[in-house]
Amino acid sequence: MSEIKVYFLEDTELAEYEAVNKGFRLDVYVKIADDIFNVAVYDIVRLQQDFELEAENYGYHSVDPNLILVRKVKKR
Repeated sequence: MSEIKVYFLEDTELAEYEAVNKGFRLDVYVKIADDIFNVAVYDIVRLQQDFELEAENYGYHSVDPNLILVRKVKKR
C-alpha cells in the first residue's frame, strides 16, 4: 500500500485556528504514490450550513470535489 502524506499551504497556528472556527479548510493536499489531490475538509455542521444556504438560494447544493468530512477541522 502507498504511503499517504498530507500537506497544508498555510501551516501556521493562525490558519489552524481559523479552520477550526470556520469549520472547513481548502488548502489541504494529499499525496498518494505519485498523485496529489487538493481536498476540501469540512466538519458536518459547516457542511450542513452550506447545504441549507445553497439549497435555499439556488435550489440545490453543489458538492466540492474530493470532500472529506471530519469531526473537527484540525491537524491532530
